[in-house]
Amino acid sequence: MERESMEFDVVIVGAGPAGLATACRLMQISQSSGKEITVCVVEKGSEVGAHILSGAVFEPRVLDELFSDWRDSGAPVTTAVTHDEIYLLNSATDSKLMPNAFVPKTMHNEGNYIVSVGNLCRWLATRAEALGVEIFPGFAASELLFNEDNSVKGILIGDMGVGADGQPKDSFMPGMELHAKYTVLSEGCRGHLGKQLIAKYHLDNGKTPQHYGLGFKEIWKVPAEQHEQGKVVHTGGWPLTDGASGGGFLYHMEDNQIAVGLIIDLNYKNPHLSPFDEFQRYKTHPVIAKYLTGGERLTYGARAITKGGLNSLPKMSFPGGLLIGCDAGTLNFAKIKGTHTAMKSGIVAAETLAKAMLAEVEGGKDLDCFQTHLEESWLHEELFKSRNFGPAMHKFGTFLGGAFNYIDQNWFGGKFPITLRDEHPDYAQMAPVSAYNKIDYPKPDGKLSFDKLSSVYLSSTYHEEDQPSHLRLKDNSIPLGINLTQFNEPAQRYCPAGVYEIVEEAGQPKFIINAQNCIHCKTCDIKDPSQNITWVTPEGGGGPNYPNM
Repeated sequence: MERESMEFDVVIVGAGPAGLATACRLMQISQSSGKEITVCVVEKGSEVGAHILSGAVFEPRVLDELFSDWRDSGAPVTTAVTHDEIYLLNSATDSKLMPNAFVPKTMHNEGNYIVSVGNLCRWLATRAEALGVEIFPGFAASELLFNEDNSVKGILIGDMGVGADGQPKDSFMPGMELHAKYTVLSEGCRGHLGKQLIAKYHLDNGKTPQHYGLGFKEIWKVPAEQHEQGKVVHTGGWPLTDGASGGGFLYHMEDNQIAVGLIIDLNYKNPHLSPFDEFQRYKTHPVIAKYLTGGERLTYGARAITKGGLNSLPKMSFPGGLLIGCDAGTLNFAKIKGTHTAMKSGIVAAETLAKAMLAEVEGGKDLDCFQTHLEESWLHEELFKSRNFGPAMHKFGTFLGGAFNYIDQNWFGGKFPITLRDEHPDYAQMAPVSAYNKIDYPKPDGKLSFDKLSSVYLSSTYHEEDQPSHLRLKDNSIPLGINLTQFNEPAQRYCPAGVYEIVEEAGQPKFIINAQNCIHCKTCDIKDPSQNITWVTPEGGGGPNYPNM
């Protein structure tokens, strides 16, 4: 098919914090140098921020570097953290407040802000456009384009108006090719193009397998007397048992709103575990319920988190481009923060790209000097200090792992003379269904706990139903032939949106994919024990439409 094309110096895939920071810094350098640099940002969400979901407590140091005037220019960074509380939840009713002296110093949040990262991205987009960046929301980067020398040439915007049978509909619009000297991938966790590039160029050679968590988040409007603006609560322990690990959070935002969430490490073993139902249980604990009772749930969402840290960080340059932010895995798990690190990777990427273009280096090269520039930045220092945090929790569990991290962070400043590693991929950790008893989750009460479908409704998820499924099976026989018999098909439970079901038809089980429910969390692509599910982009504009997550 003959397609139209557009030429840019830099094409950025994903209007998240990393991609927008890259775009802004590139244009700042362009203006200060007097050399024109053309930059395009492609975003698959219906608008900038529609697919952004994060806790989030934000370190503003990176914003100081990017826009020193942010405090006076309407940045949605206004709710300063007033104090922290960290609890160990020992059971469904019991808890222990940790004294500050025994908390790893990375968990303290003085000087930080509670923010909506979606709204932060919307603000960054306005700054980027004012600098001359072209932003195309509602267009999904479906494929990579390559030059004859095997370097990346750019991206293909996915076709619109293709029916479920693969045939063009009356509304068909062919996708456009975007060509660039350099392509920057900032798709977020488990980006489907980033995943392809890591495999194609072996960018993860010598690295430990990447590790992930599944993060849930809801925003509640609560009675004024239950609200303490600026308060940050983190928890560990219950309801996660039987080797499952992770932690919860509760952030008091402005306007009597509270963000509540639970992050579950995706290395859990029990195939009966339902992350969604664990989150529903979490909200019933007295430490959390006292703030939510009598409130109204406004939004719901879930997203996978790349949390392997420095040990799992792939080479972040390839012929013709760079891999940044959570697409690579720059989150600092010891702080449970990834926005400031993603943005810093974008700033360093922009400076690397601009240096090459100002020197008129031919496009398509592997700018492996990016690695050196990263190692000279505070981003690398942060990730080095937190390199043991995740592996310690995986190896030793919540309590002993927490003790190790306290010693590593508070006594050694993150420079403990041993580097721990977790060499086991998350998907390979799942045990046979016979190894664990079924978990009896309570029915939702409609006050603190809810069902999946009513939750997905609050995410404002929409997909055109008559389109090819963006959830691809490598082998259609595996869900029933292997995953059902060995693991009771865990996709029914690990998916936080009810996409996957086992139903009975004519007395036989049938595997159903409700792709229209998908909230683009990527958990199925990560956790399927047979690695049989591949997530690809649906039509641009599909998926959740988060207002302020």
